[in-house]
Amino acid sequence: MALNIVLVEPEIPQNAGNIARTCAVTGSVLHMVRPLGFEVTDKHLKRAGLDYWHFLDIRYYDSIEEVMDKYYNGNNFYFFSTKSKKIHSEAKYKDGDFLVFGKETKGLPESLLKAHYSECVRIPMMGETRSLNLSNSVCVGVYEALRQMDYKGLKTEGEIPKK
Repeated sequence: MALNIVLVEPEIPQNAGNIARTCAVTGSVLHMVRPLGFEVTDKHLKRAGLDYWHFLDIRYYDSIEEVMDKYYNGNNFYFFSTKSKKIHSEAKYKDGDFLVFGKETKGLPESLLKAHYSECVRIPMMGETRSLNLSNSVCVGVYEALRQMDYKGLKTEGEIPKK
């Protein structure tokens, strides 16, 4: 199993590329909901993901409803939003959970947030600030979930190279 990262209508190729790289290095599955604000062949997308594309499991959908119809079971989705009262680290993540993020300019649709408000989480920020960069938000969410699962399946020790 792995975490599942859902990007709903991402707009910026560099963000999607950075997120793809995060998914590749953590073994997370990337789910991308159309419309995308770029072509999947975009050079900025490819450059941001570097040479990690062959490590990535990426899936495409035409709507968030399609993703939810296929995978939602009532307690396996977390919707990241600045409008939530629950902090992302208060959630209890499990292997196989879905972390859902909205587009850079508008976030997730308000109707989705209202329908799943108890499953919404936020990343704490200073009062007057609007939001983190999407790829940074995904990274914060992924690594909190992995921390709670003791980084299962990930290399947690390194070594200094010998001369």
